[in-house]
Amino acid sequence: MKITGIDVCPLTGGTVDGGWPQGHEPQEDLHTLLVVYTDDGPIGYGSCFTSGKLVNGAVELLWPLLKGASAVEPEHVSETLHQSTFWQGRGGAVTHAISGIDLALWDIMGKVCGQPVSRLLGGNYRDRVKAYGSILFDEPKALSINLAGVVARGFKAIKMGWRPFGRRSRSFDEILVQTARKTVGDDIELMVDAGGSEQFWPHGTNWARETAKMLADYDIVWFEEALPPDDINGFVELTRTSPVPISGGEVLTRRQSFESFLQRRAFDIIQPDVTKCGGLSEFRRIAQMAQDCNVQVIPHGWNTAVGLAADLQISAFLPNARYVEYLTPCAYIEDLSAVPFELDDAGCLAIPDTPGLGFELNDDGMKRFCPERTEFR
Repeated sequence: MKITGIDVCPLTGGTVDGGWPQGHEPQEDLHTLLVVYTDDGPIGYGSCFTSGKLVNGAVELLWPLLKGASAVEPEHVSETLHQSTFWQGRGGAVTHAISGIDLALWDIMGKVCGQPVSRLLGGNYRDRVKAYGSILFDEPKALSINLAGVVARGFKAIKMGWRPFGRRSRSFDEILVQTARKTVGDDIELMVDAGGSEQFWPHGTNWARETAKMLADYDIVWFEEALPPDDINGFVELTRTSPVPISGGEVLTRRQSFESFLQRRAFDIIQPDVTKCGGLSEFRRIAQMAQDCNVQVIPHGWNTAVGLAADLQISAFLPNARYVEYLTPCAYIEDLSAVPFELDDAGCLAIPDTPGLGFELNDDGMKRFCPERTEFR
C-alpha cells in the first residue's frame, strides 16, 4: 500500500479565547490538519501544532520522499524523513509536519490491521483516562465564571495557565489560585501552567521555587513551564527543591532533545506534544526513556480532535497514564469530530477501540474551519 497524496488543511476561525499571545492575528491559529491518501483506499488523519504556511513548506520539502512510500510502515517512513532533513529544519516546523504525517500513517496502519493504534503500539493498560479541562487564567471574576463552566461540563480536574499569572505580582498570583480553589472546592484537582515558553519570560529559579511553595498551600497537582524551556539547570534545581511536582517539555522535539532532561531529572512529569515531537513513533521512544528514568509521562494537548484522539491512544498504551489534556471549550475538538468526546461521571474519557486513531471527521466542521487546503499529488 503506497502513499498517493497529502492534503494540508490549515484551521482558521475557531481560535480559542480570542487569539494567541505574542502578536498573532486573532483569526490565525497554529493548528494544521493533514489528510494522507493511499492507492488502496484507507485515509489517515494527522495534526500539527504549526501554522499552515510552515506545514505547506515542510510538506513540499518532504513530498518527494513521501510519494510512493509505504503507507503501512510509519516508523520507517518517519525516521527516513528525520534522517533526510537534518540540514533543513531539524527540530522545527519540519519535525512538526513529520509529526502530523506520522499520526496519519499510524491511523492508516490501524485501519488496515483492523486494530486501535494503542494495541499496535504495545497493548492497552486501560480503557478510559481522566481528562483535565485546560483553560487560560483571567481576571479573578472572569476566571471564577470560567471555572464554574468547566466544572459544569463534567471535568474533575482543571489546568489554568498563562496570561496574568506571573506577569504582575506574587500577591496577584496567589489571588488567582485562591480564587480558583474557592470556586471549584477541594474535590476538583487543579494544575497551574506559568507559560514559561512565552517570549521574554522574566522569572528564574528563585521566583519559581517561591511560587511552588505558594501553590503547595492550595494542593496544586503540578507546576508546569515555570521556567524558559531551555533552562535545564534551573529545572534540575527547581525539581529538586519544589514541594509540588514540576512538569514541562511541550516545546521539545525528537527523543534526543528529551534525553538530557530525563537523565538529569529536570522534571517530575514530562509532557511531549505528539503533534510536535515527531508523532506517535517518536512519542513512544520518549515515553520508554521516561519510564526507564522513573519520570511520569502526560501528553501535552492544547490541540485538535485529531490530537486528542492520538493522546487517548497514548493513554491506553502508557503503563502509568493518569491524565489527558482537553482544551475546553474548543471548536477544533467539538466541531471537527463526528463522534463527540463525552466525559463520564468520574470526569474520564473512554479510549476508542475502533481501528486507527478512533477519529471520524465532521465534514461540516472542516468546511467551516478549513476553507482552503493545499493538495500534494
